[in-house]
Amino acid sequence: MEKKGTYPLTGSKFRMGRVVLTAALGAAVFVSACGTSSSDRILFDGKAFRAKAKAVDKRNAPTDFTVVVNGVSASLDGAREAGRHEGTKFCIDAFGTSKINWKVGPDTEPQNLRITDNKLTFTGTCQRP
Repeated sequence: MEKKGTYPLTGSKFRMGRVVLTAALGAAVFVSACGTSSSDRILFDGKAFRAKAKAVDKRNAPTDFTVVVNGVSASLDGAREAGRHEGTKFCIDAFGTSKINWKVGPDTEPQNLRITDNKLTFTGTCQRP
């Protein structure tokens, strides 16, 4: 038997609670999905570059990686630094070190860089600490 003045969570009050909870969760997911604003992007030579580093072969050679920087025509110097940044970030995240042995990297002579379809590609190896 219920005490006087209390209500079980049934009917319209229960549904209202579910609606409020669902709305709150939806708002939280929406805010977290917004990502990084363009004002938070790191600029290199005054330009924002999309760059991606990934392991060449995670299983057999996890320390070997490539970095691809898009939009190299905007600024070769900026693209080089964006690639250096992405490679350094990759090695720190994966191995806890910023030491890199670049095969083709940001300090490579311009004529020896790999640029295809407005994309600059670096290759390197993270040096384990």
